[in-house]
Amino acid sequence: MSAHAGSNGVHVNGVNGVHHVNGTNGISSASRPLTPGIYAPIPTFFQPDTEDLDLDSFTAHVVRVAKSGVRPLLAGSMGEAHHLSHAERVVLIKAARRALDQAGLTSTPIVAGTGAGSTRDTVELCKEAAQAGADYAIVIASGYYAGALSRKALKAFFTEVSQKSPIPVIIYNYPGASGGIDLDSDLITELATECPNLAGVKLTCGNVGKLTRICATVSDPSFASQRPRLDPNAPFLVLGGFIDFILPSTFVNAHGAITGLANVAPYTIQRLYELSEATRTDLSLLPEAQRLQGIVARADFTIAKAGISGTKALLEKLYGYGGNPRKPLPPIEPEVLAALWEHPHTQDIVRVERELSGKVAAA
Repeated sequence: MSAHAGSNGVHVNGVNGVHHVNGTNGISSASRPLTPGIYAPIPTFFQPDTEDLDLDSFTAHVVRVAKSGVRPLLAGSMGEAHHLSHAERVVLIKAARRALDQAGLTSTPIVAGTGAGSTRDTVELCKEAAQAGADYAIVIASGYYAGALSRKALKAFFTEVSQKSPIPVIIYNYPGASGGIDLDSDLITELATECPNLAGVKLTCGNVGKLTRICATVSDPSFASQRPRLDPNAPFLVLGGFIDFILPSTFVNAHGAITGLANVAPYTIQRLYELSEATRTDLSLLPEAQRLQGIVARADFTIAKAGISGTKALLEKLYGYGGNPRKPLPPIEPEVLAALWEHPHTQDIVRVERELSGKVAAA
């Protein structure tokens, strides 16, 4: 695979057309648009004895999820980003891109987690992700020095990363994984307004009011014309970090969700998103959307409490791969897994997923 370098020295893939570097500012133009919808934070799978990457399981899962219409996000929280080296993140991106292309999913974009401890390291990960074939980056602020990071420092962090990243950047707001840092709607809106290489925000704070306030600005038709993005294929998207409020978020003009539950039930989550969008113009679909939202919301609440190890264990039961997280994260206890699997909320969504995936396979 050959590569070339832009004027800023950042190497990008020059073979598959993933990124076309602008020689003036070094910002790439993604050939796979970032569109509203559902994104799944893909788990990273490991060999049971060595904890080396299990690329066979990983690529099988990426393709399985993408075939449902759900887009993959690699090396995020669910992907155990902080347990991965720079080199392993690159390997995962390259393996996913190759698997998607071989499956005929050449237009499916890849979002890669590039958050790190320092601004410098975060920018370096953005450059490595672009070179490996990622179309977009998603960045969380490091929580190690959370108490010292003022509003001014956080704004400077996301501004600098977005300016220096060769691919568009999504803000990741997750207080639970960043030492309690919780970006408010005013700061996120300022960043969206002032940083044209920012392409969205994931709100794993679960704050629906915050989502509503941000959408009031960035989803207004005037925003795109008055605050154009550097890459016209990367509009600023407002994405929930959970799937339990996707239907109400539709009516404040949000753009979908990045949800771990889409690993377990991608066809169900994709169907819920499509139904929710359709209710904008056809309210007769609202009762069915509400019914499915109820099933999904209950499952999201129950399965999310089991964490990464619970999601992996469910994938093992459903698809024959999953395994354990890297240490020191513990595996799920057998009795806890049994209770999770047998829980009515889990069984309800498994039933719907089997029905919907079966219909697609038979079509």
